[in-house]
Amino acid sequence: MASRRPGLLSDFKAFINKGNVVDLAVAVVIGGAFGKVVDAVVSLVMTSLLEPALKAAQVESIQAWPAGAVLVALINFLVIAFVVFLIVRAIEASKRKEEAVAPPDTQAQLASAVTRLAEALDRKGL
Repeated sequence: MASRRPGLLSDFKAFINKGNVVDLAVAVVIGGAFGKVVDAVVSLVMTSLLEPALKAAQVESIQAWPAGAVLVALINFLVIAFVVFLIVRAIEASKRKEEAVAPPDTQAQLASAVTRLAEALDRKGL
């Protein structure tokens, strides 16, 4: 009796079950959703802050300049980078607060109690 080779379906199932493939898929989906949020914030910043400044400077559109597309892309990059920076900073601050509130390590407490018990026994001469 010859050993049976795994089929295409079982190979595909093994591929999908690899942790890094699933993690990557989740990251892509969440990244796409996060990208929409960042785009909305950039659009808000561009329309509420930059357009009035351009109108005050009597500039119709940056796009009309010879290197206008590059300038717009650079401005968009800087705004996106700043928004991502603010979000990451807020998440890190939240994590620091959670760590500060987290209960002390039980292993450290146990080790401290064992040390104190050993010292007490030594003092009593036991």
